[in-house]
Amino acid sequence: MAWNLGPVYAAVGPYNERTMNIRDYAVAMAAYNKWMNEKVYRIAAGISDHERKRNLGAFFKSIHGTLNHILLGDQSWMQRFGGHAVTMTAPDQELFADFGELSAARRKMDDTISAWAAELDEAFSTAPLRFYSVTYKKEHVIPGWAAVVHLFNHQTHHRGQVMTLLTQLGKEVGITDFPWMPYFDKDGAEPR
Repeated sequence: MAWNLGPVYAAVGPYNERTMNIRDYAVAMAAYNKWMNEKVYRIAAGISDHERKRNLGAFFKSIHGTLNHILLGDQSWMQRFGGHAVTMTAPDQELFADFGELSAARRKMDDTISAWAAELDEAFSTAPLRFYSVTYKKEHVIPGWAAVVHLFNHQTHHRGQVMTLLTQLGKEVGITDFPWMPYFDKDGAEPR
């Protein structure tokens, strides 16, 4: 099979007039992360605390447990990126039992990730990042770009699990596709 590797898009805005770099990637993924978290948390707020915390058979058992794990992972990676000690003690450590507190911490973390992404540079991308994994109980070294990709991949992976659980409860998150996030639209509106 031959791949058409020529340009397959029309110039429609400043986001496709440059090549991809780590900052562009991280800024766009931080915007996606924030958009999706707002959607998921808004729907999760509409169900009872009992339903959010009910064991539905997910890896972190419940909607609340999985949302907590995503925040815990984000916190751990931001601590590593900032050169701070990781405070996570286990992958299922509960940061917040109260959904309101969890939601507030999520919004704050999304702002932190967005600010961090805007400051990323190519030097971080190519530098080795040495860290200790609480989950796997060993030290590991990966390039900075791989850690950035993992941060966002981890969020997307587990948020997909939350969306499955919400769907099982009859809740619909709506559009989730990256190209349709408001980040790419001048008016910031989702398609109808």
